[in-house]
Amino acid sequence: MSRAGDQPWYLPVDDEVQVFEAAWRARLPVLLKGPTGCGKTRFIEHMAWRLSRQPLVTVACHEDLTANDLVGRYLLSADSTVWTDGPLTRAVRTGAICYLDEVVEARKDTTVVIHPLTDHRRVLPIEKTGELLDAHPDFLLVISYNPGYQSSLKDLKPSTRQRFVSLEFHYPAVEVEATIVAHESGVDAATAHRLATIGDKVRALREHGLADGVSTRLLVYTGQLIAGGIAARRACDIAITHAISDEADVQQAVADIVDVLLP
Repeated sequence: MSRAGDQPWYLPVDDEVQVFEAAWRARLPVLLKGPTGCGKTRFIEHMAWRLSRQPLVTVACHEDLTANDLVGRYLLSADSTVWTDGPLTRAVRTGAICYLDEVVEARKDTTVVIHPLTDHRRVLPIEKTGELLDAHPDFLLVISYNPGYQSSLKDLKPSTRQRFVSLEFHYPAVEVEATIVAHESGVDAATAHRLATIGDKVRALREHGLADGVSTRLLVYTGQLIAGGIAARRACDIAITHAISDEADVQQAVADIVDVLLP
């Protein structure tokens, strides 16, 4: 759960802030779609702060996540059992934004339980307590996933997808990404621009089987290593070349790009 505090820095690349605010006013559930490390989580943290909807309830979905993990369960307490709300239920009760990150990684029953929250009903059935919980007026459901990494077995079903308005994210243009890298890592503008250019060139290596290439997050990590005193080429080796692939030919192709672009 993200706590209230300083504004999470986010640099808009299109009209995503305005679109999300409009969806919020209409209480429309939102799907954030895009490659890993492109800023989806930072965006929703920024929007929760901007809309004064903190704390943000974030759930990192995984293959063992069940509907009970989201909704809640009875737990032993002394000589009795006590109902404990899950993160989704807490958000529904309190009017928080609930962010289900990489939702298709969760078990299928988790997507079924969110359906009644994504239409005009805005209710959460809690089967184990018999409660039909009306969502707080300020509650908003946001989910994300990366279409490029999902197999057909893990793709988001149309019955779920069509309950959400969709915001598509991409890696930003070089100039914009350089600004992000400089701000987030503390490196100078020239170094940030070189790192962003490396990212752009690496993403073009699709013939080597790279679906997305290097994320903005990894470019920021590289900048942070450089700002911390690690030589630029070594930082790229650690945070880019060996982070995105174990294949020798891919690593060599990335290393060649680094050699050309770094002095």
